[in-house]
Amino acid sequence: MKYIFVSGGVISGIGKGTTNASIALLLKYAGYKVAPIKFENYLNMDAGTINPIEHGDVFLCDDGTEADMDIGTYEKFLDENMGKENFVTMGQIYKTVIDKERRFEYFGEDVEAIPHITDEIIRRINTLASKKKAQIVIIELGGTAGEYQNVLYYEASRILNLKNPGDVIHIHVSYVPTPKHLGEPKTKPTQLSVKALNSMGIQPDFIIARSEKYLDERRKNRFALFCNLQPEMIISNPDLSTVYEIPLILSQQDLERKILKKLGLSAKKTNLNQWGELIKLIRKPKRKTVKISIVGKYFGTGDYQLRDSYAALFDALDHASWHLGINLKTTWVDAQKLEKQGVKVIGKPDGIIVPIGWGERGAEGMIKAASYARVEKIPYLGLCYGMQLAIVSFARDVLGWRDANTAENDKKTKHPVITLMPSQEKYMKVRAYGGTMRLGAWEAYIKTDTLAFSIYKKNRISERHRHRYEFNDKYSADFEKAGLIISGRSVKENLAEFIELPKSIHPFYFATQGHPEYKSRPLKPHPVFLSFLKAALNLKKIRS
Repeated sequence: MKYIFVSGGVISGIGKGTTNASIALLLKYAGYKVAPIKFENYLNMDAGTINPIEHGDVFLCDDGTEADMDIGTYEKFLDENMGKENFVTMGQIYKTVIDKERRFEYFGEDVEAIPHITDEIIRRINTLASKKKAQIVIIELGGTAGEYQNVLYYEASRILNLKNPGDVIHIHVSYVPTPKHLGEPKTKPTQLSVKALNSMGIQPDFIIARSEKYLDERRKNRFALFCNLQPEMIISNPDLSTVYEIPLILSQQDLERKILKKLGLSAKKTNLNQWGELIKLIRKPKRKTVKISIVGKYFGTGDYQLRDSYAALFDALDHASWHLGINLKTTWVDAQKLEKQGVKVIGKPDGIIVPIGWGERGAEGMIKAASYARVEKIPYLGLCYGMQLAIVSFARDVLGWRDANTAENDKKTKHPVITLMPSQEKYMKVRAYGGTMRLGAWEAYIKTDTLAFSIYKKNRISERHRHRYEFNDKYSADFEKAGLIISGRSVKENLAEFIELPKSIHPFYFATQGHPEYKSRPLKPHPVFLSFLKAALNLKKIRS
């Protein structure tokens, strides 16, 4: 077994996840079986209870794991499903060790950070390797070097290296700033970051330098001198127009061959033709531009706008737009602003999306967006909450139930068209919020002669889910009589999974309780987003 640890330095959000995924891709394309894993610093059991504004979009796996965005990056780069073994938090580690102590599994030992916490970290790594039958495990350490929260991960790395000499390497991803008033890249922050690693008994084998531009030889030589490395072990990773170009940039510097040599493995030829074609597709000049408005509630963080809150959605739209050969212009519409100022803040886009969300804040703005798209015949895509609020919109506008609402936001409504799932009631009574929603992959039957069938082109599909509330089936006859189509139901519970309007009424009005955005990949864009953007493109043609 071979192990590659990837740590970060200087700043958070530097790109360890994409670097980890890129290294995994290069080694996979070189013919090796790889398995990536992410270790998070926080004490949460998973990412499910974290506000997306705090830590970005929660990525949902087929097995129901609510993980960090980096797990989604692994899936997109490797075209493989990840799961609970690929994602570990410090909370999981501590709980496992404490539970073992309570069961007397340490046979009366005094339980300490070292070796018991570090042993559990190493056990998780080896469990993943065994389950995936991996030859190389690539371990991403959350946070930055020098933080007290992640020091035990670094200790586990040091211990594993001590016990397996020659089988463990450490790659440090660090930031090289270029202050405008100086006009040259500065290596000192990374030197100090490497010093922090050295103080923990770790000497990095490679430095991957994140910077605005490629590093010059002078900077590489400075790194080599002060960080105790050969210049060829300093790898440049400049800012790029797309993260999917990173594997090609790293491969051009022979990173995978250098890694394999360090690990004593044969350097097989890496075939990146398929990935190269993707980059050509992304860069290809595009004549048409489609404008999409996304009406959400998790865009703001202080005085700044945050893309990461809906990272999977933006990625899915990008994947589809590249394969359709169109430019994509997205406008972020704050649902609370829409509530106060009306639909004029949406403008005249070619398509409207209402994505994931919870709670009352901004909900009325999302309902207005669903109504606006329906009345104005603008292609509409509702995702999870976007489906639920489209149903509320239809109930109010078409069925005339002005008080209709989701029971999540109004428990006293006479028309709870969206209601708490019976299986969720026991969790809500005891405030058991973490990991208790309807999570993971669920299968659904799709009716023929529907928009849903034309999208998926099959009668049985699977999508990932993350919700507690569901369409209230006692109203289904009322909705269907008024023209709403329930085009898909879950195989197991017979729950409404897809709703739509007939093509005779609306060119594209479609919503799903699932999350197709989590299954889209750059080489395999999801058909829901392909179909939605095609409808938006068609509206643009009609308008012009």
